Amino acid sequence: MTTIYGIKNCDTMKKARTWLEENGVAHDFHDYKVKGIDAATLDGWIGKVGWEVLLNKAGTTFKKLDDAQKNDLDAAKAKALMLEQPSMIKRPVLDVDGALVVGFKPETYQQTFKA
Repeated sequence: MTTIYGIKNCDTMKKARTWLEENGVAHDFHDYKVKGIDAATLDGWIGKVGWEVLLNKAGTTFKKLDDAQKNDLDAAKAKALMLEQPSMIKRPVLDVDGALVVGFKPETYQQTFKA
């Protein structure tokens, strides 16, 4: 089972979803804006790839935080920020039978889905 997590209007998400569709990869789409993200899922992701990979520090949402929220980040603080505002999670997060791919690069997707 393949699930792609992200936000519908994100350009990178559109590229990733187009790649999946053009390559015949059946998938579900989980929109953070509609469904949010639960703590258990986020804990699992942090355990697999680390909060540093998941937290999008380059995004507008993160940049708008005050310095107190940005400083001294650790796993607990990053998790709380991502739960409160899932748009701070890098996009897309692709879950392929429990294996995660964070971000979109066509060559990485090609490797992930090679027969």
